Amino acid sequence: MPSPAKPRTPTAPTPTGEGLGSGAGALGISRPWQLAGLAALFLGLVAALLFSGAAGARSVSDPGALVRWGLPASKALHNAALATVIGGLLFAVAILPRNLTGRQSRDKNAPEHPAFTRALAIAAAAGVAWTLSAVGVLVLSYSDIAGQAISGDQEFTKSLVYFMTDIETGRAWLTVVIIAAVVTTALFGVRSRGALALTLILSMVGLVPSALIGHSSSSSDHEGAINSLGLHLVGVSAWVGGIIVLTLLSGVLAAGAGAGAGKTDITEPTFRRFSALAGFAFALVFASGVINASIRLSSWTDLFGSAYGQLILAKTAATLVLGGVGLMHRRWVIPQLGVKGAGLSARRVLWQLVLVELLIMGATMGIAVALGRSAPPQPRTFAPDASPAFILSGYDLPPELTPQRWLTEWRLDWLWVAIAAFGLVSYVLGILKVRRRGDSWSWFRTINWVIGLAVLTFVTSGPPSVYGRVLFSAHMVDHMALTMVAPIFLVLGAPVTLALRSLTARRDSSRGPREWLLVFVHSKFSQLVTHPLFAAANFAGSIVLFYYSDAFGYAMRDHVGHELMNLHFALTGYIFVLTMIGTDPLPRRAPYPMRLLLLLATMGFHAFFGVSIMGGTGLLAADYFGNLGRTWGPSALLDQQMGGAVAWGIGEVPTLLVAIGVAVMWSRSDARESKRTDRAADRNNDADLTAYNDMFAQLAERDARLAERNSKLEGR
Repeated sequence: MPSPAKPRTPTAPTPTGEGLGSGAGALGISRPWQLAGLAALFLGLVAALLFSGAAGARSVSDPGALVRWGLPASKALHNAALATVIGGLLFAVAILPRNLTGRQSRDKNAPEHPAFTRALAIAAAAGVAWTLSAVGVLVLSYSDIAGQAISGDQEFTKSLVYFMTDIETGRAWLTVVIIAAVVTTALFGVRSRGALALTLILSMVGLVPSALIGHSSSSSDHEGAINSLGLHLVGVSAWVGGIIVLTLLSGVLAAGAGAGAGKTDITEPTFRRFSALAGFAFALVFASGVINASIRLSSWTDLFGSAYGQLILAKTAATLVLGGVGLMHRRWVIPQLGVKGAGLSARRVLWQLVLVELLIMGATMGIAVALGRSAPPQPRTFAPDASPAFILSGYDLPPELTPQRWLTEWRLDWLWVAIAAFGLVSYVLGILKVRRRGDSWSWFRTINWVIGLAVLTFVTSGPPSVYGRVLFSAHMVDHMALTMVAPIFLVLGAPVTLALRSLTARRDSSRGPREWLLVFVHSKFSQLVTHPLFAAANFAGSIVLFYYSDAFGYAMRDHVGHELMNLHFALTGYIFVLTMIGTDPLPRRAPYPMRLLLLLATMGFHAFFGVSIMGGTGLLAADYFGNLGRTWGPSALLDQQMGGAVAWGIGEVPTLLVAIGVAVMWSRSDARESKRTDRAADRNNDADLTAYNDMFAQLAERDARLAERNSKLEGR
């Protein structure tokens, strides 16, 4: 339940200045200039629509000028509002200090920093705009698709309801409206950073429907296009939303500076933290944009010779310029903020560059919306003679599986490629930071981490994934490698330990990656999912629940279901292996005998599962595997029985290796305990052993006295 909003401590307004050139203006961007980005957004949109002709009247079923211009305008406002919500929440959750004291405080009544308060106010106002614009896009999208002007008659309303409940595009935008309304409501009610973090995650879920509809969903490699577009939207929202929020925070980042103990100007740390985030966002935006464009454009002629391709070139050029401006921030301007005597001039240049970024980003977002309204040079639709495999999975059947093709048939899943790339880059940066400090990091851990990421990429983008869509046996290879092979190497890489050693602790009341990592490690949720019994039950039991329910068929037919399946089994395997042989910090660890018992139990369960599949006579996900039209390889049922043997065989070997690892760790633990006991004995001259022997000597002396007394009594 969200906690009620706490009364905000009033703070004295700080001037934003009348311009960028002097005096207070150097502390921020004046209010008239803050609206320049919105103006640039709509100017860029209008120019791009006129250039591409996307807003021109149709010869058939034209919905009218209101819809042709109103729909892209509503989408532009929707995108800007959503980015602002995400940006405001990112600042409140991970960049800005919570209170004015400048220290981590458990006092919930501590006065909020004005920047934190304003960031949430910005996000709440943007949430209202997001919700209203999403409603507008929903109605205008129906009118545009139906080819009729907006009206208030009963027939239009009835058709609109059908569009929202039965048509994919309508359901997607209805989902966005619901998510936007929930997020906006939360923004007016919650204040704790844990609840705000959950709200941020929910707001980013609002990006998913946008990625699932549009041109990407009809591309030849539709899953690659959807994933690259989804990654693009995540990067754009964090980057653009951050710049918008920075602009609106310009007058309060220095609020309270010099007004009392602990009250400091937070301009420099705020820009430094956002600059690091923006660097990752830029790399994500540029790479995903290039990938998405390459999927939707089939030749250089499409790129240079069509209005669609030329808009992509304009957008790419603007992105590179923004990246250059961000580099100037990071390399030259931000380091000057703390230099004595250079602070005022550095601030002036800083905010001038922010204004330039805002204008370019606004125009670029307008171009992006117009791009979404323009038809690609090579539109992709279902061919009249599409194969059953293409209709069910979105891809034609791959060639017959041979030993060689276990290495050569690839279809990159850009979501998991991005996860692997982020994991590799972050790990390397962590090692460099640890070694720069003079500490060491094990090569054994590094090699295991790299191997784990390579296995993860292979099973999500390589032949196991390609053939796992048409062969149950290949799918089982994919599943078992994802949940039992890759996690072993990833766990041995000890990423959490490296992160805690390399990440810098925050000294103010903000929460950075290190603080959030510790919060998660010690959270109730972590205590539950990493409990050895829960981890083992989830690891073994979720297999049965998944394969003997409709979830399996949903994961094979639907892209979102497929990615959720990969995520679930990767995390399930990682957590289970972590509780067995991991060295990263956990709330609770099972004793070694219990670990071996749990491993034996899971081995038996996997054997039972594999044997049941081998002996089964009913086809799992029959409406999918039974209708692919595969003309090569074994029958669907025989292939499924082979998959049972794979589940049994592959499942046992990694589990046995983990059991050997547990035994080795147990032996080393006993050896360390013996050495510790010996060292303690050397320090205190075997005090424990001496005390133990003294106890027996005292008992023997007592027994002797009792025997002597008894003999005297008997002599009387």
